[in-house]
Amino acid sequence: MNKISYIITLLFCSIISFGQQNPNKVVGIYWTPKKDGKIEITTRNNLFFGKVLEGKNPRKDTLNPNPALRSKQVIGMEIMKNFKFNKNNNEYIDGEIYDPESGKTYSCKMWMENENLKIRGFLGISLLGRTEFFEKVK
Repeated sequence: MNKISYIITLLFCSIISFGQQNPNKVVGIYWTPKKDGKIEITTRNNLFFGKVLEGKNPRKDTLNPNPALRSKQVIGMEIMKNFKFNKNNNEYIDGEIYDPESGKTYSCKMWMENENLKIRGFLGISLLGRTEFFEKVK
């Protein structure tokens, strides 16, 4: 391959990959919206999960709808489950998030904005929900 063909091939590959996100970019540690705790996003079997790493006010999961789980500590709890990366729109979809402050579980999707994470929990359809901003710990 001559030099010109090589440069054109590189340019073409760059254009095709522009806008496509690395699915594992979301993996890391984030501040909660109130900055009173940290969540760690990990991956297992091409799915993404989040667990509570730390919090300013450690407590038990007293509002859990399952009485057998009310004695568990919130720190260490996996509160985000089963997110799939959708390469068409660079979102993590079909997941769910548990809110230990209310004891409720919501359908959820998330996406990266620069180095930070936006998480939208909802009931039924995404329009009926709330989006929270999680800043990546540096």
